[in-house]
Amino acid sequence: MATILNIETATKNCSVSISKNGEITALKEFNDGNYSHAEVLHAFIIDVIKEANSSLNDIDAIAVSKGPGSYTGLRIGVSAAKGFCFALQKPLISVDTLTSLSHAVSIEEGVIIPMLDARRMEVYASVFNYKHEQIREIKAEIIDENSFYEFLNSQKVYFLGDGAMKCQEFIKHENAIFIDNIFPSAKEMGILAFEKYKISDFEDVAYFEPFYLKDFIVVPEKKKIQ
Repeated sequence: MATILNIETATKNCSVSISKNGEITALKEFNDGNYSHAEVLHAFIIDVIKEANSSLNDIDAIAVSKGPGSYTGLRIGVSAAKGFCFALQKPLISVDTLTSLSHAVSIEEGVIIPMLDARRMEVYASVFNYKHEQIREIKAEIIDENSFYEFLNSQKVYFLGDGAMKCQEFIKHENAIFIDNIFPSAKEMGILAFEKYKISDFEDVAYFEPFYLKDFIVVPEKKKIQ
């Protein structure tokens, strides 16, 4: 049996789970609208291990959401995952954030477009079919009234994630369905991490970096007028 610790910090939702052969046995997450990961992540890890009646020695691998997403959130999650991998001498598994998010909904037809807020009117988005197979690569894109028209014109399109909320103002097509209050969660990571574990699809712990999609830009503070 493969016991995997799953860590998801790509957005404001700090989420941790324990999965056994892909099935979630313990989950803890918190989203107060702020990035509280640094304060709660390690406490959550301890809590889910206890809830699953496991110990650190029982863990066979650590899985982490690799992005895209918040620069700071991803750094915190990946740093924690690497720390546990080094300490426990266990393999590291990375899970694509948008792929994981797409698994939060089940549909019988149409496409799923998970999207994450990238500030202003930009989002990180990808497109998946009803089998959760990726049919369009991840892009950082500016949303307008013509966004995703090629999909909306022929089928139902399910938008979810914190980037979807701001798109409702522009995307008014009758085939657009917006699903609110769904964030990337360690709940969906279990089966994806287990599939990678079975084929030993592991990352190099020393050199692995999150998938930011865009370069991180530091905005300088404005000087105060004397």
